[in-house]
Amino acid sequence: MLKNCDAFSTFSTNDMEKTKDFYGKILGLNLRENSLGLLELDPGHCSVLIYPKQDHKPADFTVLNFYVPDIEEQVDELTEKGVKFEIYDGKIRTDAKGIHRGSQPTAIAWFKDPAGNLLSLIEQNN
Repeated sequence: MLKNCDAFSTFSTNDMEKTKDFYGKILGLNLRENSLGLLELDPGHCSVLIYPKQDHKPADFTVLNFYVPDIEEQVDELTEKGVKFEIYDGKIRTDAKGIHRGSQPTAIAWFKDPAGNLLSLIEQNN
């Protein structure tokens, strides 16, 4: 039924201006505000929309993941721009930079956007 349909993901923010600055200037993504007032992340490359919501509550799960070739380099670059990576010391442990290296060769690091939405970097070496 839906196999030939385009799909997209959405999540909310409580401050569109901070969100635009974060995704555009800090993360370096191309942005476009569409006719409905929704923020399109990297239009033409991925299908993610962010919408304003006054009573926004951040999700308690990762809403957006970015594949990166070198997680150490990317974490260092974003840290220099003021991004704070999550430090976990439970079942999932991260190092001092916020990078989790599990039993698989993949490394992952989590961080939040200005609205508290959880994002991640996932190392993918192809």
